[in-house]
Amino acid sequence: MERPFFSLAKRKRVAPIEYRVGDIWVRVEASPSRGMATIWDADILLWAGSQLVEARAKGLKTSPWLRGVPHQMLKFMGRGTRPDDYDRLFAALGRLQATNVTTNIRQGERQRAHQFSWLSEWERCIGRDGTHHGVDLVVPNWFYSGVLESRLILAVDPVYFQLTGGIERWLYRVVRKHAGWQGAGWQFTLPQLHTKSGSAARLSDFAFDIRQLAKRQALPGYWLEIFRRSDGVDILHFTHRSLLAADHPGFDFSWQFLDRRLMEGAGG
Repeated sequence: MERPFFSLAKRKRVAPIEYRVGDIWVRVEASPSRGMATIWDADILLWAGSQLVEARAKGLKTSPWLRGVPHQMLKFMGRGTRPDDYDRLFAALGRLQATNVTTNIRQGERQRAHQFSWLSEWERCIGRDGTHHGVDLVVPNWFYSGVLESRLILAVDPVYFQLTGGIERWLYRVVRKHAGWQGAGWQFTLPQLHTKSGSAARLSDFAFDIRQLAKRQALPGYWLEIFRRSDGVDILHFTHRSLLAADHPGFDFSWQFLDRRLMEGAGG
């Protein structure tokens, strides 16, 4: 889920996301009243994906229809359980249902577009005393098949939910997917990252944020470095900390055991 499917800002976004690289394209449209689903709202999809993966691992029958307990969903996402936390959860469900995505990603060799909302539908059950009894939701087939057939959702380090910035969260997903266990790591130019993110920020502001993340070494388990090519373009290079040289200041072998457990939990 590294493509620009969500707003990276907490403020309401109604301007669409238009993304095209090579033959791949994505268009995300927001509800004028609710705004576009955010990368924080996408935590609900991480919860849904984890439920599907767990059910499959146990040999249980799966379907796009899921039932959740709001309290447990909030705990999974590292959120509080005060009344306003429930209100934010339900607002997020509304944005996911109201955000429209059209893309040709994962359509095989045939050139066709798939259009869907992040939630086809959802409903909540509240007792007369105000107690939240449950949430029923239906994920789109694009998401459902992606989780079970294409491993759309990687297992997520719980530390991810503590990342507070939208760009920070999105970059973690990119780094996690591309760096993996490659000893040489991976790299992108900052303009490439800006395009991939779908961020509404100017390239200069986006690049500043990326430099600050690298300066703070803000992503759990990964070492970030920025260098400038001979043509003046800045590059972000990232490597898993356990694969750095033992005398490197960012080396941390303990991350290997944590990430291996996460990958095993994801069925990978």
